[in-house]
Amino acid sequence: MSIHHQSEFEGMQKASEAVAVTLKEMREYARPGMTTKDLDIYGAKRLSEFGAKSAPHATYGFPGWTCICVNNEFFHGIPSDRRILKEGDLVNIDVSAELDGFWADNGGSF
Repeated sequence: MSIHHQSEFEGMQKASEAVAVTLKEMREYARPGMTTKDLDIYGAKRLSEFGAKSAPHATYGFPGWTCICVNNEFFHGIPSDRRILKEGDLVNIDVSAELDGFWADNGGSF
């Protein structure tokens, strides 16, 4: 996307902030013993509080609001009630959202 107006810049900032804060707070919320589905539901709640929608969920019908991979899973992991986080797991979260027609995406591992 090319930004030509201040309003477009501000729209991108808002979408990016929603994604960045959601990702950061999901990392802080994650605990051993919780499922990746629980973590995903938390991410969905945070995005909704910004007025944002999960881009993959809304656009492609992705079965989660965020993508969460654990250990040897390598991208676009589907959150599950059966995948329980354990101490020492390598967790990757990808948050992609749309807010007022602007899209942002970010991910991280911990």
